[in-house]
Amino acid sequence: MSDSKRFDNYIGGEWVAGATYSSNINPSDLSDVVGQYAQADVAQVNAAIDAARAAFPAWSTSGIQARSDSLDKVGSEILARREELGNLLAREEGKTLPEAIGEVTRAGNIFKFFAGECLRLSGDYLPSVRPGVNVEVTREPLGVIGLITPWNFPIAIPAWKIAPALAYGNCVVIKPADLVPGCAWAIAEIISRSGFPAGVFNLVMGSGRVVGDVIVKSRKVDGVSFTGSVGVGRQIAVDCIARQAKVQLEMGGKNPQVILDDADLKQAVELSVQSAFYSTGQRCTASSRFIVTDGIHDKFVEAMAERMRSIKVGHALKSGIDIGPVVSKAQLDQDMSYVAIGQQEGARLVSGGELVTCDTEGYFLAPTLFADSTAQMRISKEEIFGPVANIVRVADYEAALAMANDTEFGLSAGIATSSLKYANHFKRHSQAGMVMVNLPTAGVDYHVPFGGRKGSSYGSREQGRYAQEFYTVVKTSYVGS
Repeated sequence: MSDSKRFDNYIGGEWVAGATYSSNINPSDLSDVVGQYAQADVAQVNAAIDAARAAFPAWSTSGIQARSDSLDKVGSEILARREELGNLLAREEGKTLPEAIGEVTRAGNIFKFFAGECLRLSGDYLPSVRPGVNVEVTREPLGVIGLITPWNFPIAIPAWKIAPALAYGNCVVIKPADLVPGCAWAIAEIISRSGFPAGVFNLVMGSGRVVGDVIVKSRKVDGVSFTGSVGVGRQIAVDCIARQAKVQLEMGGKNPQVILDDADLKQAVELSVQSAFYSTGQRCTASSRFIVTDGIHDKFVEAMAERMRSIKVGHALKSGIDIGPVVSKAQLDQDMSYVAIGQQEGARLVSGGELVTCDTEGYFLAPTLFADSTAQMRISKEEIFGPVANIVRVADYEAALAMANDTEFGLSAGIATSSLKYANHFKRHSQAGMVMVNLPTAGVDYHVPFGGRKGSSYGSREQGRYAQEFYTVVKTSYVGS
């Protein structure tokens, strides 16, 4: 199956041919070309920024009902086409079809949520400490927003950045991950027919070195929201702060999953498998380190090995598959390098660690689990971003909590326990932005805040009502009688 169709950039309300085009390849079947997607040059990125800047004055003061209606229309179409778009997502990124359809559904719901938020934006009306004076505290749009999104959630993450940006009256220039531009293009095509004025939304596809660099450094861009690697995120922060632009970063994670002696073993195993290996482990919230107390450790290792034997790896569109391919050759090479590192460091390979042969040529890796590892090993400290996890034995809850927090990251953390005492203590003392009790570390709702601490995140939270903190600015007005 191959589609040689060309997909252009969307700038100022027009579809614009790219300077060049790049093939979007299915990681489940390297012979399957999803399409040829435009690569913008510097001039096209600047044109998109200028279009957004020109559209901002009218859009930022437009009626909230029309804004809400357009966002709701986008959400409704995404939901109506969830199977079609899920198929596209599975082809270009490698999630299994059920997971892909679930992600598309989430994207549609995000647009609908922020359609409502257009009508719920509130402020404060307060008396001044001075007689005869009142104070109004309101929120206004930030301006032109640059959005840079990753490859692992090619429709959900663009949705949770685009929707609030537009809902609060901003104009958008988005650069999706060069590896998976198809879903972002599909959103752009829907937006192009949903009543938004020309220039309010712009899509420029291409490499981070060209497209991303222009967006980040342009003085016409008032804020940048980025999800991706730690190194790139830190450089974006430097560049934005240097010109006093607002910046929001979601970066890495090395999320701990604590298993206590009193945990339900079957439940602990299932949530651990879900945390580490589903979506091929390619989630910033995935757990790649299991911290297991002494009394349940051996049973947990044995039960995990048994459960992993039943996991089916294969083509993302094939029925009955649990885990699809790794997204690219480069990512597969990185995953395999960590498998080698774990063995070299002396960890015991419990399961997986080898490539999987399927009917089609793709990047298939068996989910991999190490035991007898230590907190000092690289596999315990560094983000792998693939279906590779390890188990570390600890004496008790106190040691588990200390080890869980002993990381430069702080996105998501989980605990499996039947103890209300330990669950409550962990919720309070875990140094993570999100805590899961008897649930996988991966898997979050669209209507509540998303984000972490320490090296995982910088700036205000994403999603839910908390999104307004980034996409708006506060104004205080004093009114005398």
